[in-house]
Amino acid sequence: MNSALKPVFFVAAAIYLAVDEIFSSVAKPIANWVSRLRMFERARVWIASLGPYPSLALFLIPLIVLEPVKLVATYLAATGHFTEGAIVFVVGGTLKLVLIERLFDLTRDRLMMIPAFVWCYVRVRAVLDFLEALPVWQLVKAKMKAMKVLLRGFIRQAFANRPAEAKQTEAREQPQERRVTR
Repeated sequence: MNSALKPVFFVAAAIYLAVDEIFSSVAKPIANWVSRLRMFERARVWIASLGPYPSLALFLIPLIVLEPVKLVATYLAATGHFTEGAIVFVVGGTLKLVLIERLFDLTRDRLMMIPAFVWCYVRVRAVLDFLEALPVWQLVKAKMKAMKVLLRGFIRQAFANRPAEAKQTEAREQPQERRVTR
């Protein structure tokens, strides 16, 4: 590869991985919530019964199907449909990461039996560890944490200071339990 292009590819890869890592902070809580839903219990049992290579195939499906979503979002934004592109990017990226996060949690032991997967995983993890160790990454991470704390405080305060009328109206609109008498 041309030595002049190496920094360009490195920056592009770093941005790509950073965006995935940011979405991962949203995807992890969603994946944890999904994992507790009873309606997915049968799927969880089926996935747990798969061998290493079927697990790899299942793991790669959301990656292959949903990865082009970023290109579609970029195209939409470039053609003047910025809002639609942003929505496609956020929804598609979050969905991809939720599925990958959950599938990786369920199949990690079997995937680590595949030498080629381990080889790729070690290298991707090394790049992510390098990026996460950068001072810029640490600064962004600290700012994101501060924003979350600020947002949570704002939400708590907004709900705590609601007028009493709104709380009473909300209570009246709640469905009442009906007792069936026989």
